[in-house]
Amino acid sequence: MFSGPVAIVDVGSNSIKSLVATWPAGGGLHILAQKTIDARISAGISARKPQLSDEGMTRGLAAIRELMDRVAEFSPRKIVLVATSAVRDAENGVEFRERVRAATGHDLRILSGEEEASLIGRGLACDPALADLENFYTFDLGGGSLECLAYRAHQLEQSASIQLGCVRLTEKFIPDVTQPVRTETLDAIMRYTKTTLAQAAFTFALPAGSPAVGSGGTFVAARSIIAARVGCSLEQTRPRIELSVLLVLLGELSAASLEQRRKIPGLPPQRADVFPAALATLVALAEMGGFSAFQHSFFNLRFGLAAEALEKT
Repeated sequence: MFSGPVAIVDVGSNSIKSLVATWPAGGGLHILAQKTIDARISAGISARKPQLSDEGMTRGLAAIRELMDRVAEFSPRKIVLVATSAVRDAENGVEFRERVRAATGHDLRILSGEEEASLIGRGLACDPALADLENFYTFDLGGGSLECLAYRAHQLEQSASIQLGCVRLTEKFIPDVTQPVRTETLDAIMRYTKTTLAQAAFTFALPAGSPAVGSGGTFVAARSIIAARVGCSLEQTRPRIELSVLLVLLGELSAASLEQRRKIPGLPPQRADVFPAALATLVALAEMGGFSAFQHSFFNLRFGLAAEALEKT
């Protein structure tokens, strides 16, 4: 039986995204619409006592209202609003949740790190391109956190939500984002990433050669830059992103000023300030896990939430 539609609004640290999906009989998740608005509600997330600013909350509420209006056009049977690291970690996250309820009439579900990682895994399970993978790692890099998962024989073996988001690391290590990023700074970010991963007890224990699957805005941006350089659409590029390509991008972008980065074809201008830290994190992750490449998947948290909501409707 045809199921749906349901709508998801995902309030992330860097961007706020919507997804409208159905589940036709005998088929996989069917996407009717999706949209992303860069709202950056997470400024200040690296502070000892992080707070969402009034400006950030205002931007977030405006984006949520816009996305809610768009998904309402599909008359969804259910609308699910969730928030991740920025709201989860902020001391005034509950205040933001109350403001969302007052503005929209909907509850904002603040996901724990464990819930976020699990739902990302569920979303990836909807990707037909991953159906034949038995042993693999998954990494979703956001503005506030890095979600790490390991699957053995199709079963989730490990999951961890680690505070290694690109906004968080940019604030911690790069005092002036308008300038090129020094090599010593990139090295410090990579060392910190590796140390933090080790302290989180996430292990790379799958059989040798197990691939790494990547999701999230950093991978999309990297593919978009690649697509712009070869003159094709993002979807026409290979989903496999080589470590050697990430290293080239890291070298080029870190040597550029923020103004120059914002003009790079394919790179969303709103991500130009945090992209060097994001690339450095992926490089460190690849080096630590021994990965020569990441296989990019568009299936992420929103897809997992949609699958969950469709099962319950």
